[in-house]
Amino acid sequence: MIDKIQSILADYQPDILGKQRKFAVLLPLIKVHDAYHVLYQVRAKHISQGGQTSFPGGSVEVDESFQEAALRETREELQLEAANIRLLGEIDYIVSEWAIVHCFVGEIIGIAYEDIVANEEVAYLFLVPLDTLVNLKPIHYDIEFETVQDDEFPLHLVSRDQSLPIHRRHTVSIYNLPNEELLWGFTANLTERFIQILQQDASFRKDTK
Repeated sequence: MIDKIQSILADYQPDILGKQRKFAVLLPLIKVHDAYHVLYQVRAKHISQGGQTSFPGGSVEVDESFQEAALRETREELQLEAANIRLLGEIDYIVSEWAIVHCFVGEIIGIAYEDIVANEEVAYLFLVPLDTLVNLKPIHYDIEFETVQDDEFPLHLVSRDQSLPIHRRHTVSIYNLPNEELLWGFTANLTERFIQILQQDASFRKDTK
């Protein structure tokens, strides 16, 4: 029996447990007036999470890699050509109970910011100078979730005292930007992590002083 189990596990490819949907985004950098900026977009009201600030991106399609999805979605949403995106690399990704989000970093080239015309999924675009984000710290708020079960949940099978006091704490990052825009959620988390990665490099810290 144990040999059979070992044989089964030898050929098994571990994966994340759960039914998370896969998403990919691109953190776009663009040079404007000799300074690099991060490009953000506000989602149109008629799509999911309408009115929220995000990076270009979306769901990973079947037989598509995270990187391919990030580049495709960026081309579609910003109506760019493949030659307009120079891929620079990937940063840390997010895994939650419902989503896996990979974040790539790319430079928008061969087109001026004012000439970018986003598609109908985007309400408008805006820029934040990279130097501003380097010197701007987000505010962190802790929020707590409490589990609520419906009447059909077999509480007597999992709890002796007929209660299910499962509490989860989650930290939300919020950027109050100088242009009165807000960043929060995954977009703020990825922005903050990108800046942290850059600041780990001594030469980058010297260049931004």
